[in-house]
Amino acid sequence: MKKKLTLSLAHLYPELMNLYGDMGNIIAFQKRCEWHGISLLIENINTSEDLKCPHDIYFIGGGQDRQQVDVAYDIQKIKNLLIQERDNNAVFLSICGGYQLFGHYYKAQDGSMLKGIDLLDAYTVAGKKRFIGNVTAKIDYLSPNTLVGFENHSGLTYLQGETKPISQVIVGHGNNGEDKTEGARYKNVFGTYLHGSFLPKNPHFTDYLIKLALEKKYNDKFNLDIIDDTIELNTHKKLVNKAY
Repeated sequence: MKKKLTLSLAHLYPELMNLYGDMGNIIAFQKRCEWHGISLLIENINTSEDLKCPHDIYFIGGGQDRQQVDVAYDIQKIKNLLIQERDNNAVFLSICGGYQLFGHYYKAQDGSMLKGIDLLDAYTVAGKKRFIGNVTAKIDYLSPNTLVGFENHSGLTYLQGETKPISQVIVGHGNNGEDKTEGARYKNVFGTYLHGSFLPKNPHFTDYLIKLALEKKYNDKFNLDIIDDTIELNTHKKLVNKAY
């Protein structure tokens, strides 16, 4: 009899960090786990709520400036637990403002600093230009070997040390508009500026995160069953190299 697989996901600050259709990412996790025969338990963690137990996947979306400030202060209380989870190879996905908070800091135009939680060796500074539009980026270790999404940010994110980009920009601006990088990864912690929503447009990347979470939890290698992604991949292909 085939073993029933289970995963748990912590959705961090869904009430505040849900600016760019980020619930679409949660739905993508839910549906693709369901289609792969995996039971997914989701716990919502909002401000002033404790993270009750370790999870296999952690997700945080993007938010407006005021909400991002509120979350930046609140998330410090679970920083040490999240760092421990990172070092235990739990899977993290952070989008836009959440991505910035996973680094060391965000420095505003006036010089004020918003402290991050150091999951990624990265920092963000406010830029003078806003990057808005579709993005296509190349990712070498997945098929299809492209990621697509929509960016809308003025923060410029720079990576350091062992934190490496997820992909290389083909169309769009990515992390900072300078070095052609998009997103960041350290261990199983991922950050990206791609949203609108990110995961439904990139089913291959969604499955990659699920696979990593299964391998971490069960300490074994997994190959997910092939499912019919015709609709998802047709959508993906239509967005490849589309600038606006």
